[in-house]
Amino acid sequence: MSQSLICPETVSRVSSVLNRNSRQFGKKYLFDEDEETCWNSDQGPSQWVTLEFPHRVHITQLQVQFQGGFSSRHSCLEGSQGGDTLSKIVDFYPEDTNALQTFSIPTVEVDRLKLTFEDTTDFFGRVVIYHLRVLGEKVL
Repeated sequence: MSQSLICPETVSRVSSVLNRNSRQFGKKYLFDEDEETCWNSDQGPSQWVTLEFPHRVHITQLQVQFQGGFSSRHSCLEGSQGGDTLSKIVDFYPEDTNALQTFSIPTVEVDRLKLTFEDTTDFFGRVVIYHLRVLGEKVL
């Protein structure tokens, strides 16, 4: 059964934060399950989030909730194991909506992920995400 793979030991990084205001728009808000908080990137041609898990995981689904008007039309998921170079897992195509969107991922074993959000719907290239969930199973 799939479970959330993001835990307190998961290390996350983001491409940017709006006005460098991590207190109000930082990466921690991607995972806090609060409807009132979000990660808000600064402007740029593409935005990204990396996740480094404390153990290997099998990824099966990705869930993302954007703010409508600040989403991505084309996104790419990459992964790796044990310090290897990232390789593409799948491209996915979110809708410009406020709804939580679920994407099935070909089952893959990784300990590092990178989500790149390209072709953003915002003219300045900003992305706003309220929830980011990575679902699957821990590798024993």
